[in-house]
Amino acid sequence: MTMTMADKGTQHHESDQPTPEQVRRGRRTAFLLFTLGFGPIIVATVMFYTGWLNPAGHTNNGVLVQPVVPVQALHFQTTSGDPLEARFGPDKVDPQWLLMVVAGDCGGDCQQLLYLARQVNIALGKNANRVSRAAALGSVPSDLSAKWSREYSLMERLVPAEGTTPAWPTGVNPDREPRILLVDPFGNVMMHYGSEHSGKDMLEDLKHLLKLSQIG
Repeated sequence: MTMTMADKGTQHHESDQPTPEQVRRGRRTAFLLFTLGFGPIIVATVMFYTGWLNPAGHTNNGVLVQPVVPVQALHFQTTSGDPLEARFGPDKVDPQWLLMVVAGDCGGDCQQLLYLARQVNIALGKNANRVSRAAALGSVPSDLSAKWSREYSLMERLVPAEGTTPAWPTGVNPDREPRILLVDPFGNVMMHYGSEHSGKDMLEDLKHLLKLSQIG
């Protein structure tokens, strides 16, 4: 039987379509890659919150945010207008944890937390690049502004997107009390710290999380 050009075109078009088995295989591969990449951080979060399979019996020093709050709810962006949430998620090649200082007027307690976040980040040593720092401050006194580029050059400044108000996690009210928020590589605000915490408290939590997750 002679095959017409239309028949050939139809046959060629049909051969381009993936078979059901190819679709299933592709889905399995995508799931495996996701699990290998982000499975550890999911397990680390569960272990950290529950103590499950944790032989050291570690308990967190910071205040857990329960349930976690997505960073999108804070409506923050960089000074250049990039949404903060855009840097988090399973599609990121080198996801990072984030220490974010939040405050209204940045007075003495706020400045102490800025210093604490910086020193804890440095104290992580070889893991320091797995954690970034940012600050969302209502107002900054002139003396802090003058030394910002010298002392906090690696701490990114964040601002609320126009016309928005941050939906803070329960127990967090920066206008009343400055806090340090810990955001995981998925973009979840999972813990916070204040003046009642020491640098050692925060460092222990971060070292434990980074050891468990092996990502970010």
